[in-house]
Amino acid sequence: MPKRRTNRKVTSKKAASASAKVLRDPKSSKAAKSAAASALTQRPSKK
Repeated sequence: MPKRRTNRKVTSKKAASASAKVLRDPKSSKAAKSAAASALTQRPSKK
């Protein structure tokens, strides 16, 4: 069975903050919200 590659890329705190701002903005396009959500999924969860 092949080993799974783990995605070690992590979105920076600054980029995550900007992404959250885009998601909260009702004027943001669907594409922008999709990209922002993708960036946020790469942030480690808070403990």
